[in-house]
Amino acid sequence: MAFLSAPAAGQQVGSSFSADDWPMAGGDWTSSRYSTLDQISTDTIDRLGGEWVIRIPGGGSSRSTPAVKDGVIYLTAAASVVAIDGATGESRWQWQADDPASGRAPSWQGVGVDDDKVYVGLRSVEVGAISQETGELLWATDVGSDPDVAGETVTTAPIIADGKVFVGVANGDSGGQGRIVGLDADSGELLWTFHVIPRPGEFGHDSWPQDSNIWEVGGGGVWLVGTVDPELGLVYFATGNPVPMFGGEIRGGDNLFTAAVLAVDIETGERRWHFQVVRHDIWDADIATPMLLYDVEMDGELRKGVAAIRADGFLFLFDRETGEPLIPIEQRPVPQDPDQLTADTQPFPVGAERIIPDCSLWRDRIPPPFELSCSFFTPPSTDTPAVVGLGSPIPMVRVTPMSFSPQTGLIYAQGRSHVGFARRFEDPWISDNRPGGYDRLGLPESVGVLAAVDPRTNTVTWKQDLLGGRLATSGPMSTAGGLVFWGSADGQLDAYDAATGEKLWAFQATPAGARMRPGPVATYAIDGTQYIAMPMGSELWAFALDGDVPPRDEAVDNPPDLVRWTGPTPTETDEIQTGSLRVNPSWSLGGARTALDEHTFNPQRSQVTTGTRVRFVNNGSLTHTIEARDGSWSTGQIEPGLFAYVSFDAAGVEEFHCTEHPWALGEVTVEP
Repeated sequence: MAFLSAPAAGQQVGSSFSADDWPMAGGDWTSSRYSTLDQISTDTIDRLGGEWVIRIPGGGSSRSTPAVKDGVIYLTAAASVVAIDGATGESRWQWQADDPASGRAPSWQGVGVDDDKVYVGLRSVEVGAISQETGELLWATDVGSDPDVAGETVTTAPIIADGKVFVGVANGDSGGQGRIVGLDADSGELLWTFHVIPRPGEFGHDSWPQDSNIWEVGGGGVWLVGTVDPELGLVYFATGNPVPMFGGEIRGGDNLFTAAVLAVDIETGERRWHFQVVRHDIWDADIATPMLLYDVEMDGELRKGVAAIRADGFLFLFDRETGEPLIPIEQRPVPQDPDQLTADTQPFPVGAERIIPDCSLWRDRIPPPFELSCSFFTPPSTDTPAVVGLGSPIPMVRVTPMSFSPQTGLIYAQGRSHVGFARRFEDPWISDNRPGGYDRLGLPESVGVLAAVDPRTNTVTWKQDLLGGRLATSGPMSTAGGLVFWGSADGQLDAYDAATGEKLWAFQATPAGARMRPGPVATYAIDGTQYIAMPMGSELWAFALDGDVPPRDEAVDNPPDLVRWTGPTPTETDEIQTGSLRVNPSWSLGGARTALDEHTFNPQRSQVTTGTRVRFVNNGSLTHTIEARDGSWSTGQIEPGLFAYVSFDAAGVEEFHCTEHPWALGEVTVEP
């Protein structure tokens, strides 16, 4: 059995940081979200309770990771950066841009700290430094395009090493180009910029069409916090999807360096190595989860690894110095669409287990008229609107950070498995952004997973199956106390045995049934007391042994159905249209792109009282017949531009569809 050594007590992994602190979103340079603190452990977890809870200053909500230095918590909340006493919850200071119109709202992912400054990415495409002592803005540097390109922003929490600050620039998915930048931590001077999309003459530019300038708006946004190895002189970031998101027909080629792991030189910003996990991405299937660094012994040799998880739940594991795969990777054939110029193969780690369930879970759960495609890489189509695929078009191992414990040698990650529509509009610049989110009416509920993976074999050691709706933006954190902490969308903080996955403790921080986006958990120590901190909506909670702040409600293993991921809240209206207008900003082209979707009711979910006469309006160009799913009523054929009425006299939920286009589903909730 290979042995992984844990860091010394009182020291964070891979750094000289004190374990009493949590200075960056990922804990330290490794972004492994592991702490050597062990006062709160499997032996003492039953004593853990609320130590204090506060309303976050400024009235905003937060889903950022708390950064902690010398007993002070720093986090972003709405338009503010706040400093809070970690022992008492008392506010120290609050920073907010003087001019709200400046767009200087901070990143939702949080901040990074060093000896005396708090560094923050701003939506105004700036990186700022704030005094830890006073909350005064010391400098702010523009790291975007010149002239400005609408949609560019800094969403990553900064990482700090070697006297430098590193962030990624995102692109709004509709124009511009992602980039990685390095700045001087003291002065804010921009030292270098790495453009994700190669310029003419640069390595990788030939992976874009040579007869057009589509590369100029190629995408590759850098959305999530990176990680750094100062000894190797490398900083690592994952890149986003190409642009247009689903429009493969106008950007032939592999489209480097989108959907890739990038290792960049700390001093020069030059690419050292890369690996593209999705070639010619037309699924938004990039690496949408922060990467982490870890050390592992394999075949008698200590290897320095970097782990990235693709949106379909497969871990890709590389030697972080050379980029050599630590688990072999092979190219496998995938479904093709010649019109979208699809890549003939995609990479897969050999012998690996992905953390989310495969197609076998869904084979007998898909009702007609839907048809199941079992390939994650089913191309989104304009011709087959009844086809649903695994995660299509938005895969669901996304955003939430992973954790690695050198104590157990396991990587912890969460993900959601679901089936969704593998479809797109004819206009490649229109992505299927449905009002209120991707509604999966008529399809099975999603399934959530919290899993532990052994990076020596890339196989799953344990899993906790969860309701899909419980997964939020928290992500796991592991500690030397043998625990994994994880926050859920229904307001719970849970603790699991890191080795076995057994659930040991739960605390309901919100009233049962509430739904929110909790921030990732962090841990720190003050005067020998270990604390666990987690933002939960507009509140910040701190937990410690023998804390006496009680939970808001009783924690349950199976929370109410309303926390499930079921789509937007019903709209109160007595008029339902047969089509919905899709509007996508197109920052690179100016203005907006629009399309009429005749296969999604508007609203798809509505609410009325008993006795209401609902008008169904055909605002499209096709004939539609609206009928109850149980056949109890029908509007008859409605020609374009005309309408029909249906009265709802009994309380309940009425599901309906279009008989000509049976994949078009709707729902009316009739209240007494």
